[in-house]
Amino acid sequence: MNSQKITMANGKLNVPDNPVIPFIEGDGIGPDVWIASQMVMDAAVEKTYGGKRKIAWKEILAGEKAFNQTGEWLPAESMDIAREYLISIKGPLTTPVGGGIRSLNVAMRQELDLYVCLRPVKWYNGVPSPVVHPENVNFVIFRENTEDIYAGIEFASGTPEAKKLLDFLTNELGAGKNIRFPETSAFGIKPVSKEGSERLIRAAILYAIENRLPSVSLVHKGNIMKFTEGGFKTWGYELAEREFGDRVYTWGQWENAKKTQGEDAANAKLKQEAAAGKVIINDVIADNFLQQILLAPQDYSVIATLNLNGDYISDSAAASVGGIGISPGANINYLTGHAVFEATHGTAPRFANTNTMNPSSLLLSGVMMLEYMGWQEAAENIEQALAAAIMSKKVTVDFYKLMSDATLLKTSEFAEEIINNLK
Repeated sequence: MNSQKITMANGKLNVPDNPVIPFIEGDGIGPDVWIASQMVMDAAVEKTYGGKRKIAWKEILAGEKAFNQTGEWLPAESMDIAREYLISIKGPLTTPVGGGIRSLNVAMRQELDLYVCLRPVKWYNGVPSPVVHPENVNFVIFRENTEDIYAGIEFASGTPEAKKLLDFLTNELGAGKNIRFPETSAFGIKPVSKEGSERLIRAAILYAIENRLPSVSLVHKGNIMKFTEGGFKTWGYELAEREFGDRVYTWGQWENAKKTQGEDAANAKLKQEAAAGKVIINDVIADNFLQQILLAPQDYSVIATLNLNGDYISDSAAASVGGIGISPGANINYLTGHAVFEATHGTAPRFANTNTMNPSSLLLSGVMMLEYMGWQEAAENIEQALAAAIMSKKVTVDFYKLMSDATLLKTSEFAEEIINNLK
């Protein structure tokens, strides 16, 4: 079977039966969880498709391994390969100490313009959870991945740059009076564009439509940041009504109906539109949303939000379904097809090479990758096999400590247990 590249044409991925997929094993516990995840993915593809499909893995270097071999944390060659082959997957990467790249993860997202950070939040039966009804948690977060704090525009207190910006804010914009301690202030710039907001929200709405999900919630802090976060909300509603027409129903339309027809009629209209299969577009203030995902998570299905909000929300939501150790993630550009699937946890260097950590975050990111490729059957096979392992209480140390009558498995043994459960 000849291996081939995945390509993109007319807005659709073309995935051969033997695609080449670059991988970065990662730092710290990365090699352990990568080896386990690769074992399961290979076995699932083999079993699901009877040998007719197979992934040709191609290692690329980033992180400590890259630095030790090349003197660079993120070699240009690695980025070129990721760009050429469209889809890649990686384990956790360390953050370099000192100058240069602030974050390897952010650098890859910015370099490939991976404007969606996709984080599904779903509970698997038997996973220890701090909430009473984790089964009510099942939503997908679309986090904007290129603007906001990821722009990296910051100036340290006391630097010439900070002083220049202070002078500009004071003398040109008349905003100096709003800075309480100007001489010791550090400054950060938060860019939020209409284009960046729209492409993120468009992707979220399309996802909801394609997967027949009931709503898209725009999560923002527009009550305070009226032109950045508030702009995100406004642009989102405008885009929904302009581009998706009769496939969505927005809270703005509900508000208009309430004014003209009364609240009862407006609520009846909302129920009617939802029953007809339209995606309801609403918005929630970010701090209230963090409360609501604990109190009423069943009310949400697709979340679209800005970068910093999405960071907080993703990890907070993950805690209710077992933590980031079992939370997958992807960074995607739906226009070019480029995507990097990744473990959402850190490198945990003190557990490196111990063969003890849970590989589920990286493995479930692999499930997302298979879904993105259109290999849905293999993805579902892995999910059910993982769920069966957890239900049988044959787990790694993180879950073992929180379960009664569980069997403690090494990382590799957990992978073997999942493989045994494949159909």
